Amino acid sequence: MQTISPNTLSSILYYKDIPVFRYSIRYPVFTSDCSLAAAARINAHYADLAAGKEDYCRTVLYPQAVEAARYIQDNHPPFKMYGFTSDYEVTFNSGCITSLYTDESAYMGGAHGSVTRSSDTWDFASGKRLQLGDFYPGQPFFSQGIIQQIENQAALVIKSSGSPYYEDYPALLYSAFRADSFFLTQDGVVIYYQQYDIAPYGAGIPEFLIPFSQDSPLFIKPPAAGNSQ
Repeated sequence: MQTISPNTLSSILYYKDIPVFRYSIRYPVFTSDCSLAAAARINAHYADLAAGKEDYCRTVLYPQAVEAARYIQDNHPPFKMYGFTSDYEVTFNSGCITSLYTDESAYMGGAHGSVTRSSDTWDFASGKRLQLGDFYPGQPFFSQGIIQQIENQAALVIKSSGSPYYEDYPALLYSAFRADSFFLTQDGVVIYYQQYDIAPYGAGIPEFLIPFSQDSPLFIKPPAAGNSQ
């Protein structure tokens, strides 16, 4: 079992006396009774990612904020601070398996910011990052069945509340599908699409739950901890 605690890198950066850029990068730190070595490697992975994001904020995004603030004389009207936020959510934590996603939000002027999601599912017994295909052993074409289930769910959403999707969403479900865009919950595998992949901004990040069910033609269950090779 894993115990998870947060660590955060954060700062407000200034141009003259004007706060122009704020960042907050929250990332997980794990302890595990499955494998201390695996937990150490996974912790190093997230610490390195966080350090890279902080460097990007300071060396790329902050100079862009300074450049924009320079054009506002005497800070009138007040400069609307730019910013970057990275935060994680643990969605499954049982035995030696932990699944989580990270949402990154950047505001660099304009009407609203943008959000990008990434996700990981770990076997802390081996230190291996699990792939979606690990939940479909012996099914080389598993993605086709998943997308068909997603298309069925999207059709139900449209029928009940109107379409939040682009007109050509059936084709986009296939072209924008990424096998690494998933995380686990207690109820099943959640497949997600990035903002604008299949729907306008207002739809956010579309998510589709593929339930764990022995009655389903696609029976999915988390692999036994420590058995993934």
